[in-house]
Amino acid sequence: MIRDAQTGDLEAITAIYNQAIEARFQTCFTEPMNTEDRLGWFQQHMAEGYPVLVFELDNRVAGWLSISPYRKRRNALKYAVEISYFLDLKYQGQGIGTMLLSHAISRCRDLGYKTLLAILLDRNTASIRLLEKAGFERWGFLPGIAEFDGVACGQYYYGLRVI
Repeated sequence: MIRDAQTGDLEAITAIYNQAIEARFQTCFTEPMNTEDRLGWFQQHMAEGYPVLVFELDNRVAGWLSISPYRKRRNALKYAVEISYFLDLKYQGQGIGTMLLSHAISRCRDLGYKTLLAILLDRNTASIRLLEKAGFERWGFLPGIAEFDGVACGQYYYGLRVI
């Protein structure tokens, strides 16, 4: 079941995000976070009307997706948002990412957003496949911009117009 995240989900959201941090090449953060680190991010999303969605399975959060402003306070970009998504390692490869992304695309349309962006590392092949399956196209590339333990990688910008 996909639903809006609640404050009580923050511990699971943080744990899933920390799995991605530990795995490397899935986010540019390199140090684990705690729930308090994520509380401000979550509260800001809620206060500004940017949804954080969770996929709940067997009464536990199996994955989450956030819809965030893209280049905040630049009014010409107010109809563009960035999506980010992460799945618990136990639930990857089961179609949950596809369902979350599909739901988010529909939700963005309902909220009046016209352009969705996903910014990801070039080594994250699972996310690349997921985005392309959902109709996103590669719009940009920043070569060698990120480095993990001496290993450089690039960052892709994927986009989808939803109007």
